[in-house]
Amino acid sequence: MKLTGRSIGAMLGAALLPLVAGCERHSSAEHYYLVTTNTRLDYWQSAADGLAQAGAEYGVHADLRGPEDYDAQAEVQEFRNVVALKPDGILVSVADEKLMRPAIDSAVAAGIPVITLDSDAPHSRRLYFIGTNNTEVGRLGGQELVRRLGGKGNVVFFTMPGQPNLDERLKGYEDALSNSPGVNVAAIVDIRGQGAVAFDKTEEYLARTGKDKIDGFVCLEASAGKEVAEVFRRNNTKDRVIVAMDVDQDTLDMVKSGEIAATIAQKPFTMAYVGVKALDELHHYPIGSPATNYAVDPFAPVPAFVDTGVSVVDASNVDFYLRARKASRNRQGM
Repeated sequence: MKLTGRSIGAMLGAALLPLVAGCERHSSAEHYYLVTTNTRLDYWQSAADGLAQAGAEYGVHADLRGPEDYDAQAEVQEFRNVVALKPDGILVSVADEKLMRPAIDSAVAAGIPVITLDSDAPHSRRLYFIGTNNTEVGRLGGQELVRRLGGKGNVVFFTMPGQPNLDERLKGYEDALSNSPGVNVAAIVDIRGQGAVAFDKTEEYLARTGKDKIDGFVCLEASAGKEVAEVFRRNNTKDRVIVAMDVDQDTLDMVKSGEIAATIAQKPFTMAYVGVKALDELHHYPIGSPATNYAVDPFAPVPAFVDTGVSVVDASNVDFYLRARKASRNRQGM
C-alpha cells in the first residue's frame, strides 16, 4: 500500500495522541497538601522543596501546611481545615495517631485520598505510608552507638513519646542494644518538641560522674542533635558520643567538625516528591473505594509501604551529603 504524506501524518498523529493526552491530564485546578507540625524545621523545608518540584513538573498546586511548632492538636485542626477545601489529595505526617485517626478516617470517607508520610497512622483508613523504615533507623543507629561506645556505657535518648515514627526508632535502638548488655539506657527524655529541653538536660547529664556518667546521647528527631552538640562545645566535651538524626546544615557541619559522631539520614524531599505524584495518580486513576483495607488485600492496587531509604552519615561520607545539599539548594534557587 502506498502511503501519502497526509496518511503518514495522520498515523503519526494517532500514535502521538496518547502521549499528548497524558501530558495534558494535569490541571492547575488540582490541589494537593502536606500537613505536618514544626513546619519551620529544615527537614520540612526540604520536603517543601520536593512538593514544589513535583508541583512544577505536573503543573498542579502542592502546598505545605501546619503549625510552625510541635502542636499535635493544631495539626489535626489544620488537617480538618485542608479537608474543608476539598483537595484532590492529602499527605500527612502524623504527630499523634490517636488524635489524627478520626480526621483521616473522615477525609477518606468523604472521598479524599490520604497517604501518610514520614510518620504513619497504620490503624487509620489512610491508603498507605511513604517514608522511612523507622525501626531500621533505630537498628542502624543502635549498631553505630554500640560501636562508638565499645559495647559499654550509659546512654540517654531524646524523643517525643507517642509520635509513631519516633516510637519505632526507639524500638529499633532497643532491639540493637538487646545484644549489648554492657550498654545501659539511663533515661528516655521527652523534649516536647523543644530543642531547648535537650540542651538543658544535656547540661544536667554531663555533670554526672562515676557509675552514673552518661557516655552516649541519642537524638531521635532533628532538633535535638545540634542542641546537645552545642552543650558539648561549650564544655569542651570530647569523651562522649552523640548520634543525631537527619541532615540539616548545622548537623552536617557538626559531623564534619567531629562534634557529632554520626547522624541518620532520611529523604524528606523524596517523600514529598513521590507523595504528590502518588496522589495525582490516584486522582486521575481512582482505585475504587478508598475506605477499602488494601493493607490485607493480596490484589491491592497500591502498596502498603514505600520505603524511601535511610543511611548513616559520619566523617567518612559527610562531604558527599554536604555537596548534595548544596546542589539541591542551588536547584531550588536558594
